[in-house]
Amino acid sequence: MLAIFSFAVAAGTDNSAEVVVRVTTERVFQVLSENREVINKDPSRIYGIVDQWIVPHFDFERMSQRVLGKFWHRATKEQRTKFSTQFQTLLVHTYAAALREYTNQKVEYLPSRRRQGGEVSVRTQIVHSGSPPIPIQYEMYQRADGWKVYDISIDGVSLVINYRSTFASEIRSNGLDGLIERLVEHNQDRRLAS
Repeated sequence: MLAIFSFAVAAGTDNSAEVVVRVTTERVFQVLSENREVINKDPSRIYGIVDQWIVPHFDFERMSQRVLGKFWHRATKEQRTKFSTQFQTLLVHTYAAALREYTNQKVEYLPSRRRQGGEVSVRTQIVHSGSPPIPIQYEMYQRADGWKVYDISIDGVSLVINYRSTFASEIRSNGLDGLIERLVEHNQDRRLAS
């Protein structure tokens, strides 16, 4: 599960989604290995790695729109901005926690699936010694500024669909502002705990 958050600028002239995933994963793991001692002493340093190598390759607004579904269309511009910001922070904390657990697992790259509209499902799996591989699939599309991730599935479970279900229940109970407030509190607590 640790490689699910490993994206950065792909080197070379081939800028396919597959190359972006492969080159970035390898680079992030290299940075983690080179800085393991520093990260162990100061776990908050992992956020710099996430911000530099991962955040630029995700379309958090598109993810937010898909997560909120019908509630996105009912939200004000201010609510959309606040939600997108807090959802990004939630995912950054999640990515940082997963990367701190990285211990040289192997990533295997499987054939990608191209879909109508130019979207690509980049398929990988994390291989752990003595346990079945964990399949990870990145849903990506190309923008003018490169390939962007808009969903990740881990072992067949979509991050977007999982959060959509959880957040829809929260919105029905406490409204979108209530969900945003809860995310703000949760994100503050997680940042303080790191």
